[in-house]
Amino acid sequence: MKDTFEIIWSKRAYKNLAKIIDYLEQNWTEKEIFNFSSELDRCIEIIRKSPETFPKSSKKPSLRKVVVTKHNTLYYKVEGKLIKLIVIFDTRQDPKKLENSIINTSVNEPTIEYGVKKDNSKS
Repeated sequence: MKDTFEIIWSKRAYKNLAKIIDYLEQNWTEKEIFNFSSELDRCIEIIRKSPETFPKSSKKPSLRKVVVTKHNTLYYKVEGKLIKLIVIFDTRQDPKKLENSIINTSVNEPTIEYGVKKDNSKS
């Protein structure tokens, strides 16, 4: 059996995801939310099993990228047996925002484990 990798979310990627879901809830149906969520989960499972499946980013070669939907691309970093989801970028935005997001996301930024809901009651 092939090893799988642990997935963690950067705070930035988690915030990007929340914004995407919020947008879908306001402008689209449950079906679109389900489709997006299913496709994101499918991509993450491929990354978990075989992180080098997707190409390196031309913007920052230490990152890899996967097109989740025609409007959303996920950037991630492989660190040993750990996969850090860095940013989910809306491709309709100015590409300079992507460069800023990638450059300004530190590898030491706080993270959230995949599949674990953030508890906002502790602060």
